[in-house]
Amino acid sequence: MKRFEKPILRDPGFYAVTAFGLVVLFVAPLIFDFFEIMQMTQYVVLSVYALSLAYIWGYGGILSFGQSAFFGLGGYTFAIAAINMGDTTAPLILAFVIPAAFGAALGYFMFYGRLSDVYLGVVTLVVALIFWKIINTTAGPEYAIGAARLGGFNGIPSIPIVNVPGDPNADLDPVQLFQFFMVVLIGVYIALRLLIASDFGRITVSIRENETRTALLGYDVRRHKVIVFSIGSGIAGFAGAMWATYQTFIDPNAFSLEMSAKALIWAMAGGIGTLFGPIVGVLGLQWLSLKLGEMTLPINNFMILGAILVVLVLVLPRGIVPSIRLWAIQGWTLLRLRRAAQADEQSAPARPATSDV
Repeated sequence: MKRFEKPILRDPGFYAVTAFGLVVLFVAPLIFDFFEIMQMTQYVVLSVYALSLAYIWGYGGILSFGQSAFFGLGGYTFAIAAINMGDTTAPLILAFVIPAAFGAALGYFMFYGRLSDVYLGVVTLVVALIFWKIINTTAGPEYAIGAARLGGFNGIPSIPIVNVPGDPNADLDPVQLFQFFMVVLIGVYIALRLLIASDFGRITVSIRENETRTALLGYDVRRHKVIVFSIGSGIAGFAGAMWATYQTFIDPNAFSLEMSAKALIWAMAGGIGTLFGPIVGVLGLQWLSLKLGEMTLPINNFMILGAILVVLVLVLPRGIVPSIRLWAIQGWTLLRLRRAAQADEQSAPARPATSDV
């Protein structure tokens, strides 16, 4: 335990978020209907995806414009493996391992090649576009891996739902799937918080703050970046597998620029440098997008959503969660100062009465 006896174990926010997740895990199926549970399942999947970018960008200082490359790779890996194996346990593992390995290989060439932040973002974006282009050109019957036909722009349908390990015939029902995904989300959140609080995590944050100084202290900056990028890629790939089994379908849009842009927006809106912030960004913006889609408006819904995002970034440049945290600290500090001033006034001795005579 000494390795993790860091401020995280004294951080009430960590326990509050974990406790809130556990409450949602057990209480949500009791109070929400089937449609709402399915909608919440989507939010949970996208929250795991958002955490993948929140970690590598907010703590590793690595801005990936093409995070959808790993999201889509994990989704297609799971779909192909699950269709061929008939079981989902090994495919879920592969959906993490293969994107993580690909991220490590890509990161090795980027970081050991000493690419600047701008070029690094461009490379990840280009990789996502290459995947999208390749998958779109696999529409013919000859493009198949075992029993799984890639389907080109039509995608891969009839992807198996997550089943009980060792029993391919025991598929999880929607409520069980929601609870399983909630366990994954809570587990990823806890694992990342512990990783950030470890020695490795502190070095990672040091690299984000001042890469040159960290290198001069004797740490292998490039190796740390490769590992951080690989972990984030694996989490994104696992989220892609969750997305594929949730929809029982996946298509090249998993590699699209829209999926990459959404991850960036969720992280920025919720707050860079936090893990809970991007989850709040997913919940708030996806719910807002759903409600705007239900309304009949004379203006395009995406224009309204874009205007809201611009205002949000201008008003809360730090993001939602960091801004609320700052306001809470300022409010608490002001309250303590007022109480201290009142206490000083009450404890001060009364002044003697003066006379004009």
